[in-house]
Amino acid sequence: MGNGVIETFLDIRPQILELGTTSGGYDERGLLGLAFHPAFNNNGLFYIHYSVAGSQGPGALSRPVTPDPCDPSTLNLRWLNRETRYDHIDTIEEWIFDPASQPQRQRTLLNIRRPFLNHNGVNSLNFSPETGKLVLTTGDGGSGYDPFNLSQDDMEIAGKIIEIDVDIDSFSDDPPVVTRFSELPSSIQDTLTVIAKGVRNIPGISFQRVNNQYIKYVGDVGQDLVESIFSFVDYKPMPVTDLIDSSLTETEPDQKGFVNFGWRGWEGIFPTALLRSCSANPNLNEKIFAYYDEAVETSVQRLPPLISYFHEDSRPDKFEASALTGIHPYMGNDIPDLMGCIVFTELARRQESPQPTRGVLAYTRPRTDCKLNDFSIIETDYDFGDRSSYYVGLGTDMNQTRLFLGVYSSTRVTDYNQGTIFEIVP
Repeated sequence: MGNGVIETFLDIRPQILELGTTSGGYDERGLLGLAFHPAFNNNGLFYIHYSVAGSQGPGALSRPVTPDPCDPSTLNLRWLNRETRYDHIDTIEEWIFDPASQPQRQRTLLNIRRPFLNHNGVNSLNFSPETGKLVLTTGDGGSGYDPFNLSQDDMEIAGKIIEIDVDIDSFSDDPPVVTRFSELPSSIQDTLTVIAKGVRNIPGISFQRVNNQYIKYVGDVGQDLVESIFSFVDYKPMPVTDLIDSSLTETEPDQKGFVNFGWRGWEGIFPTALLRSCSANPNLNEKIFAYYDEAVETSVQRLPPLISYFHEDSRPDKFEASALTGIHPYMGNDIPDLMGCIVFTELARRQESPQPTRGVLAYTRPRTDCKLNDFSIIETDYDFGDRSSYYVGLGTDMNQTRLFLGVYSSTRVTDYNQGTIFEIVP
C-alpha cells in the first residue's frame, strides 16, 4: 500500500488448503505468518507459513477426549500412527521478490504435520532484532488441554518458540514432513534453536528495546480461565542438536534459564482447571485441577506471566475475555499516555447481549518487581455500526511508533471481505 494505491504482493490461494469446511466455517489454518528478512531491501527475501493444499487428514483422534482426573488413561494419551492420523501439514518457506517479475519460492525450511485444525499459531513469523534469526512460534497442536502433552516434550515441534538461522544453507529443498525434531535431517537440525516451551496457542512474539537489551513479550491464549502475557529478557537458547543428544543418551538437558510458560500444567497464573456446571446453581462453575501432578512438576520451572486477564471478571472497569489476539509495545510520542506501554487486543468481549460483538483494546505497563500486573481498557470513539467487530490482530510499524488494528465482522473464514485495518490515533 502506498500513495493511495493497493496492489497484490503475493497470491498463494492455490497453495492453501480449503478452509471453513468443518466447524461451521470456523478455521485456524490458512496463511499463518509473513516476515521480511532484515536485509529485504538488498536480498529480496521473505518468509511465509501456511497450511498446505491437499494435506487434509482425518485428525489425530476420532473424538475429542476431555481429561478426567479420575481416569488416568485420559491424562496420558499418545499420538499414534502419525503418518495417517493427523489433520493437515503446515510449511515454512523462503521466497524472493523480484521487482521485474512475480515472487518465487526459494526453498522450504520446515514441513510440520499437525494433529488438529486449531492452535497452529498466528502472526507466527518474525525476525529477532536481537539475534537476527527468524522466529517461529507454534501452538500445542490443538484440540483442547494439549491431549498428548506436546508442549512440554522437548522433542516435539509443537508448543515451542523456535529460532531458525536462515543464513545457514540447509541443503534440503524438500524436507520431510515431521512432528519431532529428531525426524529432521541433521542439516536442518543445525539451523534450529528452541528458546521457549510450554506454549498453548500464541499470537506471535514482540520485542522492545530498552537501553542495550530487548524485552520479549509473548501472549498465550488460555483454555477456560485466563489469557496471559509473558515477558523475559535473558533466556537460555537450547540448540536442537543438544536436545536430541540428551534424548538419545536418556539424560536430562540442563534447562536452567530455559523459558517454560508452564502449559499444560498451568494456564497463566492458575493450575489448569476443568470447568463443570454446578447442578445446584447453574450460574456457577466447579473448577477442578486437570493435571495436578504436572502443575507441581512445572511450578518452579515455569515463567510466571506479566499479566493474566480473566474470562470471568466482575470488576466494573474490566471485561470478560475470550481470546488474546495481539500484543505490541508502543514507543511513539503521538499518544503520550501509552508511551512505553504494552498494548494488546482481545478478540471479543463476553457480554449478555449477543449482538453486536466488540473486541477490546487494552494496555499494561512494564514492571521490574516480578509482581503480577493489572491492565486498563483503551476506550475508542469509532462507530462500528450494527455489525460485529472482532479484533483479530494488532500490528506496528518498524519503529513501534504507530499501531494498527485488524477488525473482522465474523469468526467464519467463509464470510469473505469483511475485514478492515485501522490505525489507532489520538
